[in-house]
Amino acid sequence: MDDITSRDDEKARDRELAQEEGRKEEQDRQRERALATEEGRKQGQQEERAREKQKAGSGTGIRIVISLLLIAVIVAVAAFLTLSVSVTNVAPGAVLPFTTNYSVTFPEGQTITIGNFPISVLSYQDEIILDIDGDRQKLVVGEDRVISDRRAVITTLGVITLMDTIFRINLKYKGERDNQAYFDMAVHTSKQVPDALFNQLLPPEIGARPI
Repeated sequence: MDDITSRDDEKARDRELAQEEGRKEEQDRQRERALATEEGRKQGQQEERAREKQKAGSGTGIRIVISLLLIAVIVAVAAFLTLSVSVTNVAPGAVLPFTTNYSVTFPEGQTITIGNFPISVLSYQDEIILDIDGDRQKLVVGEDRVISDRRAVITTLGVITLMDTIFRINLKYKGERDNQAYFDMAVHTSKQVPDALFNQLLPPEIGARPI
C-alpha cells in the first residue's frame, strides 16, 4: 500500500515538474516574441527616421536649387533693367577690323536716334535727304553715307562694363517704298561685339536685320 502511494506521489511530482517546465518554456517563448517584437519596432523606427531624413535632405536640396534659380532670375532682370548706353565722339582713324551688316529702314519724317545722334529721312523727287545730327546730305540709290567714329560703352548694375568699343557706320541707300527708306548698314567696330549687345544701340524703329 505504501509503495502504491509512493508511486502516485512520484507521478504527481513528475507531472508538476513537467507542467513547471512547460510553463518555463512558454514564458521563454513569450519573452523571445516580446524581444522580437521590440526589435522589429526599433528597426521600423530607425527606418522611418532614415526615410524622413532622406526626404528632408531632398526637400532642402530642392529649396536650395529653387532659391539659386530665383536669385539668378532677379540678377538677370536687375542687369537688364539697369543697362546704360553711353555714346561719345572720338577722333577718327581708329582701326576697326570687325564688321556686322544689317538691313534697315527709316520711316520718312520721323527722327530716329542711334546712340547719341538723331537721324531723319525725307524724300525729294528721286532722291532722299538724310539728316544725321543736323548734317544734311542728298542721296540717290547706291550712294553711301558714313557716320564717323564714336565710342560706345554699355554698363549694367552701375559698375559692370559689358561693351566698350569704337564704331563707325556706313549707310548705303537702297531705295524708297511705302514711305520707308531702305539702307544696307555696315557697322565697323574695334572689338568683336555680340549682336545682342550692339542691338542696344539700335532703336527698334529701324527694324535692323543681320544680313
